Amino acid sequence: MKYVFEPEVLQEVAQAHLDLALEEMIPAVTHDLAERYPGLIDTEPEWFFNNAGGAMGQLTILYASLREYLIFFGSPIGSGGHTGRYRFAEDYAIVLDGEMWHYGEGDLQRQEYRPGDMVHLPRGKAMGYRMVDGAWILEYARGSVPSMLPFGVADTLFSTLDLTSLVRTFRIYARHLRRSARARPPA
Repeated sequence: MKYVFEPEVLQEVAQAHLDLALEEMIPAVTHDLAERYPGLIDTEPEWFFNNAGGAMGQLTILYASLREYLIFFGSPIGSGGHTGRYRFAEDYAIVLDGEMWHYGEGDLQRQEYRPGDMVHLPRGKAMGYRMVDGAWILEYARGSVPSMLPFGVADTLFSTLDLTSLVRTFRIYARHLRRSARARPPA
């Protein structure tokens, strides 16, 4: 089965707006994605907290189905932790603002990513990461999204106990599942 999104196209859209302030960039990227993928992109952001892998940030979902999701994720004060290790999914992060540092198992030096750069997390791999002093990304995942959910909610269930964010996570994801089931991807 074909995926709706291609990482290189998402990177191209993001890179076209890097000259804007973050408050202008996020709506501009959303607008361009909505034009490129009619009827698929949620243009009214609903931000909520997410704690996963030891990191805290906030996100808004632009698109989600059982096979893909597209979100803005970040923190204005920085954070970091474990990316997760997904056997049935891969993840792409396009830096919009700030700087991200990553390292993989066995790496003695960090890799640094700046606005416009894309980080790929292949299936079965994991990285440590840091959003340095605040960073924002356009994140795209493909594969089995439900298989990623346990990692995405474990910190909330076993650490923060932020049930408000947990309920919002599932409510908003369910809304996007219904929307994606009715939508027809562009040919």
